Amino acid sequence: MSESDTRQRILDAAEALFMEHGFEATTLRRITSSAKVNLAAVNYHFGSKDALIKELFRRRLTWLNEQRLAALARLEAEAGDAPLKPSRILEAFFGVAVTMATDSAGGGQTFMRLLGRTYTEPSAFVRNFLAEEYSEAVARFKTALVKALPDVPREEIYWRFHFMLGAMSYAISGADALNIIAGTPLAEDDGGLLYARLMTFLLGGLRAPLPSTAATNSKATTHSPPRTPRAPRTASSKS
Repeated sequence: MSESDTRQRILDAAEALFMEHGFEATTLRRITSSAKVNLAAVNYHFGSKDALIKELFRRRLTWLNEQRLAALARLEAEAGDAPLKPSRILEAFFGVAVTMATDSAGGGQTFMRLLGRTYTEPSAFVRNFLAEEYSEAVARFKTALVKALPDVPREEIYWRFHFMLGAMSYAISGADALNIIAGTPLAEDDGGLLYARLMTFLLGGLRAPLPSTAATNSKATTHSPPRTPRAPRTASSKS
């Protein structure tokens, strides 16, 4: 077995085990047993469990975010200086992720379910690492949404983007939670139907009326010019 094959076996085994059991419950010994390698191989290729987790996420997140940014760049080049349609922005960000989530043969489905698990399993180390990996892509997409929705307060856009990330992660985590809600086993959607359902839901949330407080703040910020403070009246000014 080549070093490259050994490395991939370890990553594949770790990905599946972390998705099934979580980061804390999955030991290096369990990973090496599943990958059919010895513990020295993990130490040689990664050095530590934390380094293994980082590499596991990087090997797919790097490609995922590159695809997202490339799609956004194409849309912006076509639009010139005009703002993009919000629906196109969401398609560029979430579409690739949904496609990856339906790739059972190449491991994309396992990875996206693992990624969804990071929203429900508290791990400061993993979340801080993912924040760094996502920073460039998320910043670009938030800027595009702010430009596309000039009448929506920036803070509200950030909140809605946060909700959309959560909805996507929950949707791609599998049908277990859906079966609980339905009270009976439901077949998981194919990629096209899952994408259509998720995008309809996300666009509905993005276009929903503003909460009363956000609408009031937006109106005050947008339509009310700042008042010039009056100079304090002195004794001479009273006469």
